[in-house]
Amino acid sequence: MFENIRADLRAHGGDWGAQGFWVLLVYRFGRWRYGVRPALLRKLFSILYKILFKFVQIITGVELPCEVVIGRNFVIDHFGGIVISGYARFGDDCRIRNGVVVGLKNVNEPIAPVFGNNVDIGAGAKVLGNIRIGNNVTIGSNAVVLIDVPDDSLAVGVPATVKRRKPTEAVACPVE
Repeated sequence: MFENIRADLRAHGGDWGAQGFWVLLVYRFGRWRYGVRPALLRKLFSILYKILFKFVQIITGVELPCEVVIGRNFVIDHFGGIVISGYARFGDDCRIRNGVVVGLKNVNEPIAPVFGNNVDIGAGAKVLGNIRIGNNVTIGSNAVVLIDVPDDSLAVGVPATVKRRKPTEAVACPVE
């Protein structure tokens, strides 16, 4: 747990005051408590987690339940209005901004999106349903993503359309 907390602090630029870091601190505690033995102690930690979860949700406007699976270097760039379903999964090096909703498309289908590595989600984006977001993907601000997004793509618009990123062109340097 403590190694993850140190990594979260580094990902937030070492800023103890970053509200995204506070959210991840409570998240890490919530995940850690599942392994506590004996059961009575775990139940006490569960009560403490629920109080901390509600407190950080009210203070920051971010709902990140401990059931979500997140990878390394997860960054909540701006706080406020962020709701993430407990069924969601994130890879490494993901970044989300304010107003983002990651959740279910239908309550009858309790499956949320699965994100690959290096995904950047713009402010106000909504990513919903049983979909897969690939690696190295950017989701534009206010996009509504209801379909799979392949690797190395950009999703923009309402509803989102997927555009492949152009490979970076090598720039030749003159030799002196």
